[in-house]
Amino acid sequence: MRSIIVAALLAGTIAAPAFAQDSAPFTGARVEGLVGWDRVQNNGHDDGVNYGVAAGYDFQTGMGVVGIEGEVGDSSVKQCVGATTVADPRLCAKAGRDLYIGGRVGTVVGGKALLYAKAGYANSRAKLTGDDGTGQITLDKTNLDGVRVGAGVEYALSQNAYVKSEYRYTNYQDGFSRHQVVGGFGFRF
Repeated sequence: MRSIIVAALLAGTIAAPAFAQDSAPFTGARVEGLVGWDRVQNNGHDDGVNYGVAAGYDFQTGMGVVGIEGEVGDSSVKQCVGATTVADPRLCAKAGRDLYIGGRVGTVVGGKALLYAKAGYANSRAKLTGDDGTGQITLDKTNLDGVRVGAGVEYALSQNAYVKSEYRYTNYQDGFSRHQVVGGFGFRF
């Protein structure tokens, strides 16, 4: 009899994490790939493509979710003026790598969808290049610190795979700002 009780307790202990994952599909570590629209603004704007990878960890309690996340991205946003001559050198401003770390809070809707809001710190690199016909040179590089806020929806395709869509706004120093709409595909562990 004692062996049966010990075996039942052991089976219940081993099965509990599996049951917890099924009842809380938005819990655990996650990694994802992101791609979408990117607009950088400062006395004008330019649009491009944003792409990157992200990782995070979420805790689900009931219908609520709280998590931390980090992201590394890049952008194709580039704005140029000039004609690549000595009299009219070509100057280009390019958005570079984009780093983000922050948190998110959300609520589960219908068991498979997560609606969330996010906020955190962002740091982006901007690069200014010039070309007067003798070759391109880097004139300046700067890092811009800012605050990012956003909202999105994540949908569980299976126990481990999900898709997401997200809008985010970043307000940087020196009058720079950024609007992004991204989509992603990820895995939860």
